[in-house]
Amino acid sequence: MSWQANNLDKNKHCFFGSRGGFSCGKYSSLNVNTKSYDDKECLIKNLQIVAEKMNLEKENLVLLNQGVSNTAVYIDNPSWDTVVADGTVTTIKGVGLCIRTADCAPVLFEDRKNGVIGAAHAGWRGAFKGIMENVITLMIEKGAELKNIKAAIGPCIMQKSYEVDANFYNQFLEQTINNKQYFVEGKRDGYYYFDLPAYCFDRLKKAGIENIEAANLDTYASEDEFFSFRRFTHQGLVNELKDFPSQVSVITL
Repeated sequence: MSWQANNLDKNKHCFFGSRGGFSCGKYSSLNVNTKSYDDKECLIKNLQIVAEKMNLEKENLVLLNQGVSNTAVYIDNPSWDTVVADGTVTTIKGVGLCIRTADCAPVLFEDRKNGVIGAAHAGWRGAFKGIMENVITLMIEKGAELKNIKAAIGPCIMQKSYEVDANFYNQFLEQTINNKQYFVEGKRDGYYYFDLPAYCFDRLKKAGIENIEAANLDTYASEDEFFSFRRFTHQGLVNELKDFPSQVSVITL
């Protein structure tokens, strides 16, 4: 399964799911996590599938070395895993900005009028630190106009699947008491369920983006359609933090 937002150019973006690739075993099948221990030949074939879907050369995919930062960078030359950042912007045609996720929220941006696109890896840490806002700021620096920027939040872990502890909860309330709206009490004392896509949506609104769409597809619950780090962890399939499959979201001019 893949998903496309109605507010973005349908021919120029895609939130890919986990199916339709060459990887086997726990990586089955469209795994693009090049840090994982998946077969390298399968990874290359999977990236070729993604590139062809986007009408790009696979060498023109921009694969960030992602973490949990709020660092956004401008890209004028594609590279794989060398640029350390969690957000990216370009004005160059023929380049595919990629965000790899396995529960975090991939957020794609476009201002087609001014020829500027962006992408953000909005896990809770990145979103909390302002990665989406930093991508928007960089887009504007490169010629985008705030009124023209559209954003789409792709498939990610949804509230019903995202149990967090009191330390997590309190960190958000320390940021602002208004963040309480993104939590409901859990089934266990001292635990809560966090609404990541709603938090991302509202931060985009506060940043001045009016045209926003969210997939509202749960990566954790949709075992046949999406990879999920949390689900894999619960299933005992993650032996090292880097060794898990991930899907990719791509946008191009």
